[in-house]
Amino acid sequence: MLDSFGVLGLGRPDGQVYAALVVAPQSTATELSEQCGLTLQQSQDALDRLAEQGMATRAPVDRERYLAVAPDVAIGTLIGHREAQLRSARAEMHRLMDAFREASRYTDPAHSVEVLTGGEAIAQRLEHLVDTSQYQVRGFDCPPYVMDPTVQQPRQRAKLKSGVRIRTVFDKEAIAWPGRLEQEILVGVADGEEARVRPVLPMKMMMSDDKMAIIPISVGDSVLDAAYVIHPSALLQALDALFEAEWERAVPLQTALGGGTEGPEPESDHLKLLGLLAAGLTDESIARSLGWSARTTQRRLQGLMRELGSTTRFQAGMAARERGWI
Repeated sequence: MLDSFGVLGLGRPDGQVYAALVVAPQSTATELSEQCGLTLQQSQDALDRLAEQGMATRAPVDRERYLAVAPDVAIGTLIGHREAQLRSARAEMHRLMDAFREASRYTDPAHSVEVLTGGEAIAQRLEHLVDTSQYQVRGFDCPPYVMDPTVQQPRQRAKLKSGVRIRTVFDKEAIAWPGRLEQEILVGVADGEEARVRPVLPMKMMMSDDKMAIIPISVGDSVLDAAYVIHPSALLQALDALFEAEWERAVPLQTALGGGTEGPEPESDHLKLLGLLAAGLTDESIARSLGWSARTTQRRLQGLMRELGSTTRFQAGMAARERGWI
């Protein structure tokens, strides 16, 4: 335990006194010095430092006696401070690596592409990409996933609030991921994220401004525990152009935000159906994405087509466009 205290930045006399105080509450500095083999001055100094750090308090009646603060609070605070220091150090490491690559890429083209291995390393770099973006984050989103696809949502939401533009092109299978449309994607759109859909995407990718792109390495339907990191180069410029081309071809994801339509506004479910139909999702995928049964999906589709006076999906799309719904 004492070695663990050292890792947390707590010196041996202080950790020794705290551990003794946990076992023997209401102890005095004299009693603790005898238990720990310290001088009275060393024991009192340790208690003073522990009190300053919120790990020990004086007893309410006899002020010469001390009580240990509960370990989950006292040690948890130390761990929190150390974790914050490690996060700061990691952020500084990434910043220095960015500067290193920027300085190296003119003399060594090999620095334009980096290979990350391990899920934790990939997750940390994705966090770094979002956190350091200054004006825009762009992405291709499609399964399979290296990690839970909702992990980045809080960071992206904070970036949206700071004025960073976020644009995502979703593969139709990403939209059809059970519960994801309602619980994540539409929430992001309501917060300001711009979302579009393509039936098939060429790859998974996330880009930060014009300085970095991360592409998970995949083979077939499985994602390997590795990713390419593309730094400023001709390749990054090509990925920039690819994203913009796919964005232009993609269908804007319709949500139940309303406004901008002529005549009566469509129901929320109708807007969602139109968006998913325009994105090329099958009835089965629509049912999965909206959490409906196959029968409910068929009933809603038939109701939409009746309202639009259409007998085919193509006619329904044309009628919805004429009404300004899509």
